[in-house]
Amino acid sequence: MTDTVLTPIQTAYHYLYIGVIIFLALALFACLIRAIKGPKIADRIVAVNMMGTMVMVIMTIMSLLLKEDYLVDISLIYAMISFIAVVVITKVYIGIYEERRIAKEKQKGGADDGMD
Repeated sequence: MTDTVLTPIQTAYHYLYIGVIIFLALALFACLIRAIKGPKIADRIVAVNMMGTMVMVIMTIMSLLLKEDYLVDISLIYAMISFIAVVVITKVYIGIYEERRIAKEKQKGGADDGMD
């Protein structure tokens, strides 16, 4: 095992990477809280999408920090999976929203017909 001495610029980048990862981890926790609390389903969907993006950025920074190129490939695969998951969740939500809207319209229509 060889000990390598880091130059001052490499040390600065190392601390910068660590700082950015810590900041993103805190932001990821804030998004998790938003995803749980809501208040609307759209807020939750955006929070989950942001969480996926932040995890992808953290993985990319980790690949720079650890000098492991394969993590970038995994990050790209994660980005595709995250995108597909958000699209599916959005489609499901749109279906539920349309069902509720139609049910409310039927309920209003039935109440109006009884008064005439």
